[in-house]
Amino acid sequence: MRLITIADDDSLVAKGESLEGDVLVSLGDLWDYTIERAFKHHNCKNVVAVRGNHDSNEDFADFVIPLHFTVAEIGGLLFGGFNGSWKYKPKGHHMFEQFEVSRLLRSFPRVDVFVAHNSPAGVHERDKDVHQGFHGFTDYIERSKPKYFLHGHQHSNNRSQIGDTTVIGVFGEAAIDLD
Repeated sequence: MRLITIADDDSLVAKGESLEGDVLVSLGDLWDYTIERAFKHHNCKNVVAVRGNHDSNEDFADFVIPLHFTVAEIGGLLFGGFNGSWKYKPKGHHMFEQFEVSRLLRSFPRVDVFVAHNSPAGVHERDKDVHQGFHGFTDYIERSKPKYFLHGHQHSNNRSQIGDTTVIGVFGEAAIDLD
């Protein structure tokens, strides 16, 4: 299965040749029209998405499967996800305290591909302020061992390993071929 992942910078999405993917995965901080443009450009069959800390609180278009705190099965794989970043300012959408994420994910089921805007704590972090990761994500990875954990927010393209989980950070657009 080929995933086309997009995150954080509308100007870097769906600009080149089509990457021809099975699932478009939006990792947040993108305009909804950018998601639709990428969906059509890359000829994806499905779209899953989470919202970022700069996104609106509006519902996604009908063709998008929202993954915040829910699970969806696509092509025999379970996808689950979580919106937003940590609450670094008093107002805004999709921002959470560290303890909230930890509490919410304690009972979240195991998935094959976890889709998030933010990164796990200590992984791909740009700083310890706006771009600090969630400890609850790290705990979830250690407990549930998803095969992949995909995130945006950190404005870099990185790949790391936490145990059996491959953590992939995306900025702009990237094709990921799953094993």
